[in-house]
Amino acid sequence: MTTEPVLQTSDLTIGFPASDGGWRNVIQDVTLTVSEGERVALVGESGSGKSLTALAFLGLVPEPGKIRAGTTVTAGVAVSSASEQELCRIRGAEVGLVFQEAAEALNPVYTIGFQLVETIRTHHHANLAAARRRANELLAEVAVADPATVARAYPHQLSGGEAQRAMLALALAGEPRCLIADEPTSALDVVTQAMVLGLLDRLTGQHGLGLLLISHDLLAVERIVDRVAVMYAGRIVEEAPTAELFHHPLHPYTRMLLDSSPEHRHDQTERVTAKAVGSLRPAAEGCRFHTRCPVAIPWCADEEPALKEIVSGRSIRCPVAVASAEEETGVEL
Repeated sequence: MTTEPVLQTSDLTIGFPASDGGWRNVIQDVTLTVSEGERVALVGESGSGKSLTALAFLGLVPEPGKIRAGTTVTAGVAVSSASEQELCRIRGAEVGLVFQEAAEALNPVYTIGFQLVETIRTHHHANLAAARRRANELLAEVAVADPATVARAYPHQLSGGEAQRAMLALALAGEPRCLIADEPTSALDVVTQAMVLGLLDRLTGQHGLGLLLISHDLLAVERIVDRVAVMYAGRIVEEAPTAELFHHPLHPYTRMLLDSSPEHRHDQTERVTAKAVGSLRPAAEGCRFHTRCPVAIPWCADEEPALKEIVSGRSIRCPVAVASAEEETGVEL
């Protein structure tokens, strides 16, 4: 696996205009890297900033929002200074995007085949016959049973699973180096979810693609990614290799997320859940999680902790949790 980054942010801050004439930063100091061939998950509850972070990689932060600080580099191109032509090339040829509501993301007035052919011809300048052949090949590759029939269909004529597979084929049509999959299973039944996740696993491995998987489905994350970054209220609070994070979560918020899944219960489940309910608003000062945190101390209300790398490949934004882990293990982190 190459270590060349396909997606890379450093201290990314995204803000929206506030009613007082200033700015409200909804993403703050996010640093995240996805290398070619590496599969990374960005997890957190709804509204934590996962999708907005992903959109920044493609220069798609919705107006009136703007990147206010930090750098975002996609496939070697600095997004903030890229021309629209460069961004159009990146979107598809370098990074494919898989949306969570495929039936709504696909263009309703064109057939699936037309959309695939246009994408192929845009990025590879293929003739019409070659593009049509490739479109059918892509549909077969994503396990569509009857590619010719689906190619002639409009999005509203497809089932949820067929639409999501068509969206995946569209994301692959530009032969990208990386996929961004934004909650790709959220609107699907359990069987179809497993099928889509299996496809993502197989296709990214088969083609050596990088993957940024945005999800709140921790079981899906555990199954197919190499590394997990946990986001809360616009900040990354913990990052670790997948096995380490699931077997030994350190940040109280990560523990809360895992405790919400019956397959990953921890000793503090009852205590974490009890304090989390009823105080969902992120704190305005200090650590953003301290009003929900079961291990918070007075200092947490006064200062925002930095994201600290405690060992290679593992970072956490919580000195209290670090101290607790050191006490438990007898090892200085």
